Amino acid sequence: MIHELPLERGTLHGHFSRDLEPVLTIDPGDTVRFATPNAGWYLDDETRFEPIASPQDDGHALAGPIAVRGANEGRTLVVQIDEVAPGPWGETFGDGVRVRWDLADGIGTALGRRVRLAPFLGVMGMPPVGHGVHSTVPPRPQGGNIDCKELVAGSTLYLPIPYDGASFSAGDGHAAQGDGEVSGTAIECPAHAQLTLDLRDDLSLEWPCARIDGAWLTFGFDRDLTAAAWKANEGMLDLLEREHGLDRPEALALASVVADLRVTQLVNDVLGVHAVLRDDALT
Repeated sequence: MIHELPLERGTLHGHFSRDLEPVLTIDPGDTVRFATPNAGWYLDDETRFEPIASPQDDGHALAGPIAVRGANEGRTLVVQIDEVAPGPWGETFGDGVRVRWDLADGIGTALGRRVRLAPFLGVMGMPPVGHGVHSTVPPRPQGGNIDCKELVAGSTLYLPIPYDGASFSAGDGHAAQGDGEVSGTAIECPAHAQLTLDLRDDLSLEWPCARIDGAWLTFGFDRDLTAAAWKANEGMLDLLEREHGLDRPEALALASVVADLRVTQLVNDVLGVHAVLRDDALT
């Protein structure tokens, strides 16, 4: 079944909290279509979504929360990214300077330059276990502001469910971004998206992982970049054991030869690293 979330006050929020009532409850395998303003709650250059309140809306404008029936603690939420369509404009900030982008036909234009667009949602995830208001800025084991440019349409994100119900939210449209997101912003744009949410019992995770075109990704987040890298690497060793039947020392040896560690982002309070295993790396 396909569900539509209207872009209105009742379907948007700017923080994570398990105390928020779901705006929609769906069955596993259902699809949700929604739209969000850009990360700063702007619908266009001059129009900011209203009303918004502080501190509840100090973070990214997110659609949801969406509850999934049967999404119990210990299971894995499967987020299939069916479509992400950017709006006609976006903005990037660099050391206090705003750069406005015109977005059309898969191309972004600014500063007399053109870049190819690869739209994705920067935030996809669930609240942490504790009650109260939690910032949307840092990514966590249950997802959130992952800001991985690889999670375009056709990709699938896998998230460990922290508590019963899941309370999944998404937003933060990015028309394009480089690994690292070094200024703290991508091309931040309003977006329309379609996601299909499902569940798995046969995939036990401590940190997110993803399936993209031709590769697996595993993620790690930490205030220390080295620690984030090792968390991503541990996830890759788990994947090699699971998908290829290796024991841990064999997985470590193989990962050292065929897996790549990349900086996802450097700017979200905690740092992100993703490990990449291309399908064609193993024959």
